[in-house]
Amino acid sequence: MKIPKEGDFITIQSYKHDGSLHRTWRDTMVLKTNENSIIGVNDHTLVTESDGRRWVTREPAIVYFHKKFWFNIIAMIRENGISYYCNLASPYTLDNEALKYIDYDLDVKVFADGGKKLLDVEEYERHKRQMHYPEEIDYILKENVKILVDWINEGKGPFSKEYVAIWYNRYRQLK
Repeated sequence: MKIPKEGDFITIQSYKHDGSLHRTWRDTMVLKTNENSIIGVNDHTLVTESDGRRWVTREPAIVYFHKKFWFNIIAMIRENGISYYCNLASPYTLDNEALKYIDYDLDVKVFADGGKKLLDVEEYERHKRQMHYPEEIDYILKENVKILVDWINEGKGPFSKEYVAIWYNRYRQLK
């Protein structure tokens, strides 16, 4: 697939380790691409779950995907500030259908007040056994949790208020 350009809309698909489709976001607007990353925005975006349930995102969110890091970041712009939902996941791939990645269950939530919480540890352990995650994947994910927490603590990249403001303002210009 050709690299999407600013203002294009793409579909995002997350899968589980066993290859099953987990969740789909339709019509994510691309704000920036380079050889290693894609920045986009979801704003009242239709989301379809693997069981067919559908819902629409409530607030604008800047999304960040990288080809080298095993996580993606969603910065949700809310009235009380910016909250983050970070998925521990494979680096993304892009084809003619969608931006795709494997969701590995573990998530880090960062609250508007700066508090953070590691989520879904039990789900990760259960799926690790059920889907036979290789030890190498387990190691990579645990190392990437450390990298992610460092980014959060340092206010790096998407965890900078300026970063979110720049990309949200660009979205409003394109809209």
